Amino acid sequence: MKLKIYNGLVEKKKNAQKSFAVLIDPDSVLPSSLNSLVDLAEKAKADYFFVGGSLVLSTHLDEVIQQIKAITDIPVVLFPGSPSQVSRYADALLYLSLISGRNPELLIGQHVVSAPFVKKSGLEVIPTGYIVVDGGAPTTVSYISNAAPVPADKNDIALCTAMAGEMLGMKLIYMDAGSGAKNPITESMISAVAENVEVPVIVGGGITDPEKAYLNCKAGADVIVVGNAIEKDSSLITELSNAVHSSRAAKV
Repeated sequence: MKLKIYNGLVEKKKNAQKSFAVLIDPDSVLPSSLNSLVDLAEKAKADYFFVGGSLVLSTHLDEVIQQIKAITDIPVVLFPGSPSQVSRYADALLYLSLISGRNPELLIGQHVVSAPFVKKSGLEVIPTGYIVVDGGAPTTVSYISNAAPVPADKNDIALCTAMAGEMLGMKLIYMDAGSGAKNPITESMISAVAENVEVPVIVGGGITDPEKAYLNCKAGADVIVVGNAIEKDSSLITELSNAVHSSRAAKV
């Protein structure tokens, strides 16, 4: 299996380059507005599109990805909420294991069910330790997973969870406060995790302004993911992307 996306992330981390990912939920985007969103992201030099959601009630996942691929070379990475969210048209799949929870279905159960389909898809599969952090509001992922998020002020729990995930073989750590979070993940928690793992760290949830994106990168995030804020104001894409990319030389 080629690891083009993953190797690119590792190389960027090695060179202190930060990445910006635009999260697209197929349930929340209309085909008529997708082209303009993709065009904005390309002009803003976004690095990735993450596609998926906690539910994905729509049946046009393939169509959304194909529409994106038809007008841009920006890589499309699946961010699935269930085994059904697999599309061979994407470039890679974050194979998420909810290591912050204790629900066996989301640690390994659904992976067993989805394994044949994922293998057959030919996608680049990236084992990802998924850590849900309390963002101050109930989230779909917490409800669906039936698992309590990591308390926002418990940096030690987050860092130990990330360390365990890395030692279990996870290639990425994804820290998420959830879509529509009132409170984004703190810089101190991001720093605690980033300083104790070697794999790239992805951070998302509740990031609504360029300054927060910049500070998260400065704290140690390698990839910043924004979805909900962009859905409300797509013009933020350029500002957020600039903030992330300008943080390359930032030090904690």
